[in-house]
Amino acid sequence: GVGAARAGNLTFMVGGVEQEFDAAKELLTCMGSNVVYCGQVGTGQAAKICNNMLLAISMIGTAEAMNLGIR
Repeated sequence: GVGAARAGNLTFMVGGVEQEFDAAKELLTCMGSNVVYCGQVGTGQAAKICNNMLLAISMIGTAEAMNLGIR
């Protein structure tokens, strides 16, 4: 989120040619504290989508539990 970006604590999940990742890693570490190589082109985006889906499922579960508790 915005707070992590301001603090430089972002996580980058990167896919692509490993040599190109190695070249870009130094720049990415200036913006984030976690830089993870995920494999071929597109795998970083796939990992990010899975991470966001897991977060959404957790948020929905929390909201449903709170709704049930209120009722």
